[in-house]
Amino acid sequence: MGLLLAAGEGRRLGTPKAQVEFEGERLVDRGVRTLHDGGCHPVVVVLGAAILQVCGAVVVANPEWRSGMGSSLRAGLSALPPGAERVVIALVDQPRIEAEAVRRLVAAAHAGASVAVATYGGALRNPVLITREHFAEVAEVAVGDVGARAFLRARRDLVTEVPCDDVGDPTDIDTPEDLAILENR
Repeated sequence: MGLLLAAGEGRRLGTPKAQVEFEGERLVDRGVRTLHDGGCHPVVVVLGAAILQVCGAVVVANPEWRSGMGSSLRAGLSALPPGAERVVIALVDQPRIEAEAVRRLVAAAHAGASVAVATYGGALRNPVLITREHFAEVAEVAVGDVGARAFLRARRDLVTEVPCDDVGDPTDIDTPEDLAILENR
C-alpha cells in the first residue's frame, strides 16, 4: 500500500502543492506514479485544499486539512483497507524521490523491519514505511503539522534506516524559489 499526503494549500507557494506542475506532470500524479513504480498497490491520496481527479489512486478528502499534516495522516491511515499489512507514506512536495527508495523500504519490510525510513546523508527523511501493528500509535501522535515524526522519535528503537542517497533528493517544495531550484537541477 502507498499513502500520498497531498492536502495542503501551499500557502508560501501560492497554490495547493498537489496541482503544481513539475517537469510537465502534476506533483500528485508524480507521487502516485513513484509509489506505484516502487511496488505499492493500491495508492491512497489524501487531498484537502484542492480536490482533484487522480488516476490510479483512491482519493480521500480530509475536511480537517487546515489543521496540518497530522490530520491528513490520520485520514489516510483510517482509509486503508482492513487487510493492509503495511504502508509506505510519501509527501507530495518531494518530486525528486525515486521509486527505488520505495522499493528499498518494501525490501526492508520483507526482511523483517516494522518501521523503515529512507535516509539521506544519514538523516531520517521520507518516504516512511510502517506496518499495521503501529498504525494506531502513529495516528495517535500525528497532530498539527507533525505526521509520523513524533512516532519515529519516540520509537527510535523500531526504526530501520534505509540509505537512499543514491536514489533521489528529499528536498521539498515550499516556495516558488524552491520549485525553480529543483527544476534547474
